[in-house]
Amino acid sequence: MKRKIVVVGMGYVGIPAAALFADVPGFDVTGVQRRSKRSGWKIDWLNKGKNPIGGDEPGLSELIARVVRKKSFRVSEKISVVKDAEAILIDVQTPTEADRKPRYESLKEVSAEIGRHLRKGTLVVIESTVAPGTTEYIVRPILERASKMKAGRDFFLAFSYERVMVGRLINNIVNLPRIVGGINAESTRRAVELYRHVVKSSLHPTDALTAEVAKVVENTYRDVNIAFANEVALICESLGVNVYDVREFVNTLPNDPRNPVSNPVRNMHFPGAGVGGHCLPKDPWLLKYGVDTYGKFKVEPEIIIGSRLLNDMMPSHVADLLEAALKEHGRELISAKIAILGVAFLENSDDTRNTPSATLYEELKRRGAKPVMHDPIVREYELPFTKDLEGTLRGADAVILSTKHKEYLKLDLRKLAKKLRTPILIDGRNAFSAEKAKKAGLTYRGIGKGRR
Repeated sequence: MKRKIVVVGMGYVGIPAAALFADVPGFDVTGVQRRSKRSGWKIDWLNKGKNPIGGDEPGLSELIARVVRKKSFRVSEKISVVKDAEAILIDVQTPTEADRKPRYESLKEVSAEIGRHLRKGTLVVIESTVAPGTTEYIVRPILERASKMKAGRDFFLAFSYERVMVGRLINNIVNLPRIVGGINAESTRRAVELYRHVVKSSLHPTDALTAEVAKVVENTYRDVNIAFANEVALICESLGVNVYDVREFVNTLPNDPRNPVSNPVRNMHFPGAGVGGHCLPKDPWLLKYGVDTYGKFKVEPEIIIGSRLLNDMMPSHVADLLEAALKEHGRELISAKIAILGVAFLENSDDTRNTPSATLYEELKRRGAKPVMHDPIVREYELPFTKDLEGTLRGADAVILSTKHKEYLKLDLRKLAKKLRTPILIDGRNAFSAEKAKKAGLTYRGIGKGRR
């Protein structure tokens, strides 16, 4: 008899997770996706064995096609399919809004719907990133009320976070260690047993709250390190030195495994034009929300929040670099056509979640410019953009490289300079050589690349 798994939410986490389980002999997987205007098309694509995730995603298209051919995977818009499930994975969006508080409408609605169809003995696992305390204090009561059953006894509940990265979705699910936290020992045991079928690396059992904290701290750690690199970049610009030289020298400290406690190794991150994605821009706020709401005493995470605000500021700094370069050419930013290369937040991806390109676009409009965004991979976005690169560049007063798509790395800088009305290149991702840009006739400015 096949083990029936339901994965709710067909996004960057749910699709690869569902497909991987469907590829395990003896498993039968149904994905659930609302037939909404924005995402409903994924249902038909996936049921035809087509991959709706754009960009470079090794192995995913082949995996989806294979499990659909095997008839071990299909997608439905009906949440009632959970009634036959042995395990249910929840992979819905859990965004934060302008007030920096989590928006759990989808999570709450899905939890209530699952609860109404939940059968005894089913395991429910939240994979969506949430604020610490969410599994125990929000999801559990909803499931119990809707099902009229007791969590940890009649059904089982766990939080096990994904570590996916666009471009490495399958690799990260399969090959990275997995943290699994249940609301009780039996919930943890069942969840660990489930993930053993797709995770080749180590599985680390814990409780749900610890797992929730680990997830947001993991991403917050990276956000803080990027903020450090960005702050050093601003210092280097002010002093007239190149942050990439500084980074290279800092990172020459070697790893010394003989004395881990005093290990001198350094790993300074890369600075850039802003931080995007689903996790890093919101997880520091989720961590703060969790301790504000459920903590036993007040903690003000000043370093964490200061870092988040600094990273949010980087698109404005890019606009400052642009405005200064235009003034050197005797031009104003008002009414200037500015070509923004890249809508996705990550190179060679179609993922636009919390993209800093949008912040940059709005900032330039606020300052009176006429920005035009281009992206070769993104299918649709809430702000206007084009796939016509020639039209984007022709007659522009400056080009800003916001996303390091491989297509942009092929640009001929000499031809680029001739297409522009004002030959300015703002490099937000260290994609081009300042020397080569200058030789091509471009005024070049880069994040962290100071001039003497």
